[in-house]
Amino acid sequence: MERAKRHDSVFPHHSPIQNLAEVTHSVHIGFMSDSKIFVGLKSTRKKSAASKGEATGPKCHWDGCDKVGTHRAPVGPSAEGLYLLFCLEHVKEYNKGYSFTSAPSDATVARYQKEAVLGSRKTIGSRINQSTEMPLPLTMRSGSAKALNARKSAAQREAQKAELQKRKLKVLEAKAFETLGLDHDATPEEIRSQYKNRLKMHHPDVNQGDRNSEDQLRASIEAYKILKLNGFC
Repeated sequence: MERAKRHDSVFPHHSPIQNLAEVTHSVHIGFMSDSKIFVGLKSTRKKSAASKGEATGPKCHWDGCDKVGTHRAPVGPSAEGLYLLFCLEHVKEYNKGYSFTSAPSDATVARYQKEAVLGSRKTIGSRINQSTEMPLPLTMRSGSAKALNARKSAAQREAQKAELQKRKLKVLEAKAFETLGLDHDATPEEIRSQYKNRLKMHHPDVNQGDRNSEDQLRASIEAYKILKLNGFC
């Protein structure tokens, strides 16, 4: 009995739960002290270009350049909607040689434009087809009823003109063109302009009552009536 009391004084009795808590606490403290070893370590993986702030994207379209194409430049009037991509240095070169007038661009830029139009040089964007609608007067609002009717009337006139050009001219129509000194494919504006010129040319006040001029004046008036009635002007 006395030996048991001495043993308990040296090794105090603890419950299993209390012992488990003490062990867990000791392990946690040990881990915290050991974790200081890893504080100074850094990842050896390389940072991506995006994290470094470098530009990413498709390459510059200039021959031999490996930089990123961050600037787009238009191909030209013959390829509306298509663009080439260049880095800052080469977009300056392209703009320098690009012709903003009817004159051709310099040799290098012209080659790039030609290759882009033919499809042998990579481009971005989508080609825009030229509008086939009839132009409206500047005073007319697009989309209004008046504008739509005007465009419809213009389209009908163009269709009628094309139909007239397809069919063979009647004898009187061909003679009317000949009388006014016009080709058979003359536009309505050309017919009206020529008619006014012949009226001035053969007017009695100008020709002092010349009989021949009066006959030509009447023939011009009759020819114009025939062409107008048949939709040529």
